[in-house]
Amino acid sequence: MDYSYKFQVFWELFIEKGGWKRVLSVGLVNTLLIAVIGLLIGIVLGTLICAVKVMPKYKLFPKILDKICTVYVGFFRGTPLVVQLLITYYVLWPMFGLSISSLNTSIIVFGLNSAAYVSEIMRGGVLSVDIGQLEAGRAVGLSYSTTMLKIVIPQAIKNILPTLGNEFIALIKDTSVVSFVAATDLYKTFTEIGNVRYEYFMPYLAMAVLYIILVLLISWGIKIMERSLRKSDRGR
Repeated sequence: MDYSYKFQVFWELFIEKGGWKRVLSVGLVNTLLIAVIGLLIGIVLGTLICAVKVMPKYKLFPKILDKICTVYVGFFRGTPLVVQLLITYYVLWPMFGLSISSLNTSIIVFGLNSAAYVSEIMRGGVLSVDIGQLEAGRAVGLSYSTTMLKIVIPQAIKNILPTLGNEFIALIKDTSVVSFVAATDLYKTFTEIGNVRYEYFMPYLAMAVLYIILVLLISWGIKIMERSLRKSDRGR
């Protein structure tokens, strides 16, 4: 295998002909958009699902909501992400006459998928908070929802921060499947470079390095946030 030739071809396409510009301005940006917005949707929707799962089930309406959430979580955790993308883009949108771009479809599906996992992560975090916190909030006259939002959930987020970081990392890596619905991400931009000369060794190696850098940066950011939260707790 002539590695010098492969490197020469990659240098020509990636550096001299500006392939890196498309990788950074399109591939990297879209990858981050899908992962970041998907995680934000997942946190918001996952928190709501968690609230439903942990609320008392004395009445019929909470029981119905709980069943709906159970089905939702079961579907998104039980089917591959790529299948969810394909069904949404090629089946659901045409069925309802919708025309939604592949990028926006990827963001929506990633958000819905993440919500299923975040809801379970959040539920574990809520259950790890001392029940006395909830009882104290109710004792001073706060409603159940207010106590959860202002007292319990903020403490739960501190407990699950590392796990949320892992979920973000998983979303970053999972964006490589959005090419199945013709969305452009890091995988597709590097593949386009390889397609020019049918030399994929260096483009895919560079792609792997870039993914590793992203994961290391996210891990570093999560550690900084953890240290900051520990310092704030000690300062009380």
